[in-house]
Amino acid sequence: MAIMDIFFGVWQILTLNVQPVGDELDEEMRERMEQRAEMLNREMTRLWQEVEEMSQEQRILEERSQEQSGFAWASLLLSALQHWQCWAIAGVLLLLFGLCWWLRKWSRELEREEESSDSDAEEEEWEEENDDANHPGKYFEDPIQRRLQNRDRDCEAVKNLVGKFIVLFNNVFFNTWYPVLEKAIEVGSAFEGWSPHEEDIPYCLLVPLKPPHGHIFHLEPGPVWPTRNFRIRVELVCTCEMEQPAGETRCFLHDPKEKQRRNEGPSILHDLCTDSYLDVQKTAERFQKMVRRFWKGLPMSATQRLTVLPSNRSCKFRVTQGWEKSLLIELMFGVQQGNSDIFLSSQYTEAAYTPSTMWPESYAVAEMKFFRHIASQAQPDSFHLRCLQLCARSLLGTEFSTHNLKTVVMHLLTTMPLSHWREDILLEQLEDIMGYLQSCLEKKCLNHFFIGNENVPEEIILPLQLRMAEPLNLFQHLVQDPDAHEDAWLEYLVLRRRLHRLVLHGR
Repeated sequence: MAIMDIFFGVWQILTLNVQPVGDELDEEMRERMEQRAEMLNREMTRLWQEVEEMSQEQRILEERSQEQSGFAWASLLLSALQHWQCWAIAGVLLLLFGLCWWLRKWSRELEREEESSDSDAEEEEWEEENDDANHPGKYFEDPIQRRLQNRDRDCEAVKNLVGKFIVLFNNVFFNTWYPVLEKAIEVGSAFEGWSPHEEDIPYCLLVPLKPPHGHIFHLEPGPVWPTRNFRIRVELVCTCEMEQPAGETRCFLHDPKEKQRRNEGPSILHDLCTDSYLDVQKTAERFQKMVRRFWKGLPMSATQRLTVLPSNRSCKFRVTQGWEKSLLIELMFGVQQGNSDIFLSSQYTEAAYTPSTMWPESYAVAEMKFFRHIASQAQPDSFHLRCLQLCARSLLGTEFSTHNLKTVVMHLLTTMPLSHWREDILLEQLEDIMGYLQSCLEKKCLNHFFIGNENVPEEIILPLQLRMAEPLNLFQHLVQDPDAHEDAWLEYLVLRRRLHRLVLHGR
């Protein structure tokens, strides 16, 4: 009787729950199939329980039968019947398992087919919109562009963090004989909007130094090539007849008590100078120590990690949040030339060795102001920064410097109409840049943009001697070294081919 009940239950499951399904399977049908598969699983569990109960009852009956009857044939018949029933039930259960597996597999295949058809449709739409594989705009779909969408937010975070360090530094060394740090100035490609780096974009800032009370900075010119270099001599001045700041009423140059107090406390001459000349390495090392000290007191140190990186002429560190997001920050220190936009900075030079008391002339602030001036004059959709970014990215791995290409672009921006820098003629713009560079290689002459250049906008404040000076040739070494000139031509051909490939293929 139990066997008949089991077969009747299986017949109900197969006939009432399994329905033929066509190709047009909708979401509601799929849900019903999954529900039926779950019901089949529950039915199989119930049947297994009944089989186990029936087997146990049969074993009990067999034992009683053997005790009550001595006929061996009855025991054998009952055993054979038991095995036949078990195999029949096992076959039915195996059929149910196969049915459930087939239903689930079929449902998943239909889902994959639908997803595949959707992706094919999206790919066809993309191909219709981008039927020209050589369209120059393809480059700007590179992932670097998506990362640069957050550049403004990262720039603001960097400025806020550096601003906190400067405030803490000035508070700690207030009313001492340490230099005063002024507000940092954002310089370099990341803040100008054309960084060639795909990742680890360096955010560079220039921190102006003002001499402490009772001191002056005297600038002494040094070698001219490849850039003008200066030494900064720190001198004491008499303040007896000067208006004293609040809390200071004596001249520590002539007052013995003030002189003793200056010698015992922090002093720019004792701590940051070498033979009375401001030392780049000592200044950078001192500020690196202060950054480590101040970081521990900032609230963000609880969730972010600071790593001070080795650097002799700047303060370089990385701020990491989690495992992926990080900001690479470099602080250079500078002394302003009068009230101009030219600074003597701690930046690295192209020379093999630069003494720690030598401060090269930096035009980073003037370049930043130049690009701001161009942005105020050009159309909002001007592509001059995109062209500079594309050229600079092609330079990676070549002997040409980004400063050379930047100089070429700045010359073109002052000699070509700004309306010419449009996306629809991107290739023409890049050809103009390469053509200008080729002309400079042929003449072995690329003039410095700010020295002796009449086209520098009036908004940029330059020292008079720079405006009146003879133009400085950045390719002077090509005139002196024919082998270097030949190598430069080969590098130019590589650069041109790489730029062409990057525009057409995005790599």
